[in-house]
Amino acid sequence: MQHRVPVRAALVATAAILAAATGAGPAVAGAQPAHHAAIQPVQSTGAGKPSKAQIAALFDRWNAALVGGNPREVAALYAPDAVLLPTASPKIRTNRAQIVDYFEHFLQKKPTGTKIRAIVSVLDANTALDTGVYRFTLTDKDGNKTSVDARYTYLYEKRGGTWLIVNHHSSVLPPEG
Repeated sequence: MQHRVPVRAALVATAAILAAATGAGPAVAGAQPAHHAAIQPVQSTGAGKPSKAQIAALFDRWNAALVGGNPREVAALYAPDAVLLPTASPKIRTNRAQIVDYFEHFLQKKPTGTKIRAIVSVLDANTALDTGVYRFTLTDKDGNKTSVDARYTYLYEKRGGTWLIVNHHSSVLPPEG
């Protein structure tokens, strides 16, 4: 049985336009979640543009933090002034405390994410966009699992040599119609 989580967050249609405008082709990230990856900041070596694979790997870092279950570790992957439009809340989160609060509740569902389709655009040496569709497996307190498919957009910015999420939008994928 598939359970869909309602959400009222606004959609970020400009993400697809940005991806198309950059001329960057699609990059499909690995379909396996990184359950045991060390949660380390991804740092670039040198001033050149990162590869699409390096940007796609930032999701694995984020997913490993989710699996780790510590909301502060997840929130540390976001810039202090980041904006989060989350899948499972109607509230827009605009600071670290609000992002921690969201993940305190969301992590109770023991989420694990898997990308279904990813389009990565490296905009410049310090900015990148990862947009697509992912699937979350959620586990309730009785051990029952449900899946939620959602559209996502991560806008990353390199600050102080570390890639951080500056904008993250996630919304439940509507049924085909």
